[in-house]
Order: sequence, then structure tokens, then C-alpha cells
Amino acid sequence: MMASGTLVGLKDQTQFSVVSMKNICALLLLLLSSAVLAQDAAAPAKPKVVYYGFDPDIVTNYVTTGQKSLGYVRVTMELMIKDEKFLPMVEHHEPLILNAIVSTFGKEQEDMIKSLTGREEIRLKILRNLNDLMKKETGVEVVQDVLFTKYLYQ
Repeated sequence: MMASGTLVGLKDQTQFSVVSMKNICALLLLLLSSAVLAQDAAAPAKPKVVYYGFDPDIVTNYVTTGQKSLGYVRVTMELMIKDEKFLPMVEHHEPLILNAIVSTFGKEQEDMIKSLTGREEIRLKILRNLNDLMKKETGVEVVQDVLFTKYLYQ
């Protein structure tokens, strides 16, 4: 008789152990998932790069070698903006940005406008000028890159 009572007691303990293990596993899973969610919430959002183009194309003059006449350049540009939160700033300051771009081209010599290395130097100069301008106006450098999508000169 005692043997059967002992078996019943072992069976109850086994069931209790299985239920306890399930509860412990569920609790651990809940704790781990909340820790992962807390980490995701604490991590800063990755900036979303956006592009800003000018319409119509930028058309301006540049200095020719003989200075008998002016050459002209027609450029379609896209600004790569570091984060979409800066887009309203860029839109607000578009007239200043365009003025800086036109001024940069207007100061360049013909050989700079017409050579590939000169074009790259101009692109980098525009990038620096725009970031300096935006830092002065807004306190933040917002332009990540300047892209020429069309570049014509005459």
C-alpha cells in the first residue's frame, strides 16, 4: 500500500515540476523579449537619406579664357540630404543655396568647367560652400553630397 502512495506522490511532484518548468520558461521568454524591445527603443533611429533637386535646371555663366564672351553651363543637381528631418530647412533656404551654387560656377574658369577633374573640384567646392552656408544659417551641416545628373557647357 505504501508503494502505491509513493507512486502517487511522485506523479504529483512530476506534474508540479513540469508545470513549474513551463512557467519558468515562459517567464524567461517574457523577460528576454522585453529586454530586446527595450534595447530597440533605446537605440537611436538611423537617419534616412533623402534627395533634393532643383527645378528648373541651373543655368549660369562662367569666365571664358579670352574674356571676349561668357560661356554658360546648364546643370541639373541633386543634393543628398543627411536626414529627411533636414528637408524643410533645405526647402526654406533654397534661394540661398541656389545663389551659392550660381556664385561658385560664376567664379570658375573655362578649363575648370570643361575638365573632369575641374568638374569634381567644383562639385566638392559646392558641397563645402553649402555646408558652410547651412551651418551658418541653421547650425547644422545638412548636405551629405552633391550630385550632377546633367552637366552641359558651351
